[in-house]
Amino acid sequence: MDHLSPRERELVALGAAMGSNCVPCIEYHIPEARKAGLADTQISEAIRLADKVRQVPARKVLDAAVKMLPGTFGHVQTSESACATAAPAAGAGAACCS
Repeated sequence: MDHLSPRERELVALGAAMGSNCVPCIEYHIPEARKAGLADTQISEAIRLADKVRQVPARKVLDAAVKMLPGTFGHVQTSESACATAAPAAGAGAACCS
């Protein structure tokens, strides 16, 4: 583990903590990220990105359920509608996580 800087290691750890929904991990790694020299804005950006990635499988599961039970969910935001809503707000050239 000598190839990553302490800052890089903490960014990876924060992503993994978000991906595994581990509250104690987040509580541990945010202060560690600060100690490693990351600003709160950088930590926040990493957490927001990890959360976007984490939401992809959850949307896919919802999509599968909606497809199997047509007409029973009313209007729910699926992957396709989420991307259509997010893309204009994200700006030209921005890709939707999927």
